[in-house]
Amino acid sequence: MTHPVAARQPPPMDDDHYELLDSGEGERLERFGEVVLARKQATALWWRSLPAEAWAAAHGRHIGSGESEGRWEFARPVPEEWWVSHGGLRMVLRPNPFGHLGLFPEQAANWQWLRDQLRPGDRLLNLFAYTGGASLAAAQAGAQVTHLDAVRGVVSWAAENAAAAKIETIRWIVDDALKFAEREGRRASRYEAIILDPPTFGRGPKGQVWKLERDLVRLLAACRALLADPPRLLLLSAHTPGITPAVLANLVAGATPPGGQVEAGEMVIDGPRPLPSGAFARATWPG
Repeated sequence: MTHPVAARQPPPMDDDHYELLDSGEGERLERFGEVVLARKQATALWWRSLPAEAWAAAHGRHIGSGESEGRWEFARPVPEEWWVSHGGLRMVLRPNPFGHLGLFPEQAANWQWLRDQLRPGDRLLNLFAYTGGASLAAAQAGAQVTHLDAVRGVVSWAAENAAAAKIETIRWIVDDALKFAEREGRRASRYEAIILDPPTFGRGPKGQVWKLERDLVRLLAACRALLADPPRLLLLSAHTPGITPAVLANLVAGATPPGGQVEAGEMVIDGPRPLPSGAFARATWPG
């Protein structure tokens, strides 16, 4: 349970309020503004760099796997919500039972890639868009963004982030990603750019069940039908164990129009030791 400390206003954009302080022995130690938190990180198998005293001084620690609900244990006061700036974005943070806060720093390189690749007026569809980091970055580049997530509360959360950035051009949708994409295909809707960050498992607003290994290929086929001619880009990322860059590259290559260039890699957070935090594959087309 969080301590009732007043929320802060959005910080200046030119400050960076996120830092990976350390990782190892199954956890990561991070600074979000003035708040230091420890969370589970299954891939951090190595020894820690900082002494035990530095970890013990954290404001709080999340107890749980990240795959199911856990709990936060706070040793020092932590706001119920607070703002940080990272990767050119302002984001409001709220610790949730899964150990998430609303900021995914491993995506910061993809945010900058979107800014570099997109052109003003590009229509972009962001599926599983959560708190909207990619949506905001795309809007900063002048794209016409459709932001979709199945959870109304996180769509409202993303809209708060957009309001803090004075971005008013994003179309907000609460829906099941697969059903929406297939309906858009029947409407002959087209997008120059599509982003997907699907979870391993999830539920739509009407209880629809999403399973990545079962449903991702079908969703990518629906996305291919939505890409404009010519397309600009498709970005696919995932945090599912066993879903490697090569897996995502093969999926993207098989589900996009010819003529695209596909690259893939790990999403990594810089710190005392680089922290792998998922995989991505992305396709671009010339023009």
